[in-house]
Amino acid sequence: MKLARAIHFDESDMNVFASPARTGEWCISGGFEFSNWTEADLAGKARQAFANGWFGLETGGRVTFVAVTQLEETERETLTSLLAQHFVTYYGAPSVEAAKPVAAEEIAQMIELCEDHDANTLLTVARELTEAGVRESYRTIAPQDAGLDQFAIHGDMDH
Repeated sequence: MKLARAIHFDESDMNVFASPARTGEWCISGGFEFSNWTEADLAGKARQAFANGWFGLETGGRVTFVAVTQLEETERETLTSLLAQHFVTYYGAPSVEAAKPVAAEEIAQMIELCEDHDANTLLTVARELTEAGVRESYRTIAPQDAGLDQFAIHGDMDH
């Protein structure tokens, strides 16, 4: 099973996002944050987060690039609980237990997106507002194209 971790090639994410994700933290699309947004919400750093920011599951911060890597089942359970708590804290979910199915589905969608890609494949997301809501598209950059052996971060959530 695969998921994606935040990766930084320079300091730009520290400047363009109001809350940047931490290098190496697990990420998902996080498009749920923008489900009720309108053009009026798209200004400054919020626009940048909307346009191309992945959601860091530990910090709730945003990052431009993520790299596909192996995920263990125990990590998946921990991440589901983290995201469920985020839904309680920021979106008014009644409890972590009530939010877990939605959190599990968000993570499952990201696992599905990552599954067919080799380790260290870079992913980017692009979002746009349409009359039907937020539309996301994804771009991949293969590891050999990116030279990721010198940049990829692998580790666990405790470091």
